[in-house]
Amino acid sequence: MGGAKYNIDHRFLRAKKAGYASKAVNDIFTQNKERRAHNSMVPKNIEYREARDSEIHPNSFPVILALDVTGSMGHIPHDLIKDGLPKLMGGIIQDGVPDTALLFLGIGDHECDAYPLQVGQFESGDEELDMWLTRTYIESGGGGNAGESYLLAWYFAAFHTRTDAFEKRKQKGVLVTIGDEPNLKSLPASAIKEIMGAGQQTYSDIELLEEAKKRYEVFHVSVTHSPRAVEAEKGWKELLGNNCISVSDYKTIPEVIKNLVCEKYETNKGVKTDISETGFDDIDML
Repeated sequence: MGGAKYNIDHRFLRAKKAGYASKAVNDIFTQNKERRAHNSMVPKNIEYREARDSEIHPNSFPVILALDVTGSMGHIPHDLIKDGLPKLMGGIIQDGVPDTALLFLGIGDHECDAYPLQVGQFESGDEELDMWLTRTYIESGGGGNAGESYLLAWYFAAFHTRTDAFEKRKQKGVLVTIGDEPNLKSLPASAIKEIMGAGQQTYSDIELLEEAKKRYEVFHVSVTHSPRAVEAEKGWKELLGNNCISVSDYKTIPEVIKNLVCEKYETNKGVKTDISETGFDDIDML
């Protein structure tokens, strides 16, 4: 995927026509009315999502943005479609990463929700990115348990993505989860099988984090808009250190992510990674 360009002017005109700034959430995110995930975003039996080079984007750079779509965070996708996404992609391109391929994930709670993981495609064009974002079902679930399933983003990134950035250039991408809850500590094999269609191994959050870190720089944006969120932030700081970025104003999220992507793109450009450490020895490194 990712064969189109992001055109700010085109996006502005299309957003105005679509009424993104004025329409209610359920009129934009139409899966909310159906109360189910879009068929194209249900991860069961998805083998891979791929970020590949193209004539338009010869140096594709993969970015995974995992959005918490439970009750307290469901407004974030709405803010992104109104004006956050153009700020994010426009800023990334302006700051020198023109070949960004962005993949949206919708994250819920695998212990409580019907759709704890929703998966888009790696895309670069404005129309395509809007399509995948607005296809996301804002389930507004979650529960009174120990957290949400942010570790599903790590699982999917580690085992179900393929990128030319890593396979050709040994360049890590960027993975950002956004939320206000603690991370659930384990992902049972039974949950993986139910979500993905197959699964025989239970993973801890630490194991999945380490797997994801082999091919992605992993961050969490902790939205500290409640006492519980402030408490959750402590655990994220212990887990990720400086890779946990705290924001009290969710409107700053596009700028925060833009800065992360641009910084890590420059840092990782041309950095050599030992393929033996990735667990993917069967990849043909070009």
